Amino acid sequence: MTPHSLLFDSDSDCKSPSIQARVTSFAIALLALSVVLFAAFYVLQYQWNWSSVFRYKAKFLQGWLATLGISSISLIFSFLVGTIATVCYRSRFLPLKYLANLYVELIRGTPLLVQIYLFFYVIANAADIQNRYLVGVLIMAIFSGAYISEIFRAGIEGVGRSQLLSAKAIGFSEYQTFRYVIAPQALRSSLPALAGQTANLIKDSSLLSIIAISEFTLNAQEVNAFTYSSFESFFPLALGYLALTLPIMRLSRILEKRLRFDT
Repeated sequence: MTPHSLLFDSDSDCKSPSIQARVTSFAIALLALSVVLFAAFYVLQYQWNWSSVFRYKAKFLQGWLATLGISSISLIFSFLVGTIATVCYRSRFLPLKYLANLYVELIRGTPLLVQIYLFFYVIANAADIQNRYLVGVLIMAIFSGAYISEIFRAGIEGVGRSQLLSAKAIGFSEYQTFRYVIAPQALRSSLPALAGQTANLIKDSSLLSIIAISEFTLNAQEVNAFTYSSFESFFPLALGYLALTLPIMRLSRILEKRLRFDT
């Protein structure tokens, strides 16, 4: 086995590993990770107290559902915001272009924690918006929209100029060029980044706990305060976020394979 074969997948015409081999390999990797964690806690002689935390299972479920709802709605609006920002950035009207650029740079260049305080205690209060959940959704949509806008922009600008000239040469209109040349390639190249940003949106929503939104992280913190069982409170938190993010990453891999073509 050469170093090249260790770093890169084999050619597409080679036989892929069997399901049994994949399951076995995954079990070995999971076992190795479990052994490391078990050994660390064994050295610390940590005394587990799952019974006290289990009494608050309904609170965990309530927080998990709240995070799922906030993230789902925020994701829809963030794609809308990101699309509008991308269109504005590519506009020939310079004030609109610079406004979009300023929005993206300010959001990406400042901490989300600061933005939450600014939007909630200043802008939302000035606009007399009292619903914390509505404010939370707007904050996450505006924050994530800036990153999605950059992903879209990079995907569109990543299409080679020669392909645009070829589309023009065969008589494609601007809409046809975007529909059949730019959009498919931009979408395919943007999928990994979009999946990562979606997962980040779900995890970043945990910061909404600082404005007393009763989502997953805040509920886990409250259970920890009630039971004084930190690890028992935050392990379910980690598993809950994994249950939301892993399917997204898996779906992204499936879509990448379906949209892939040989070059």
